[in-house]
Amino acid sequence: MKKTLVAIAIVLAVGGLFFYMTTAHATQECQVCVQFNGRSNCAKAAGRTVDQATEGAHSTACGPLASGMNEQIACQRTPPTRVQCRTR
Repeated sequence: MKKTLVAIAIVLAVGGLFFYMTTAHATQECQVCVQFNGRSNCAKAAGRTVDQATEGAHSTACGPLASGMNEQIACQRTPPTRVQCRTR
């Protein structure tokens, strides 16, 4: 029982550290909407710059819309239908 609690605590600590390291310096947050192959999807991402946050959100929004590498590349080259950014 004690080993299980220690293991859970370690996993939570590593997860918290990972979350902090990936978002600590992210000062911009963007939501991007994309329309591809007759479907649309929106996603949010954070980054140090507007360009980084926009690129991350665009890539995430394309995930469920594209199947295969060719479609993923084509979707990422499609201009977004909406981009909204804010400072965190």
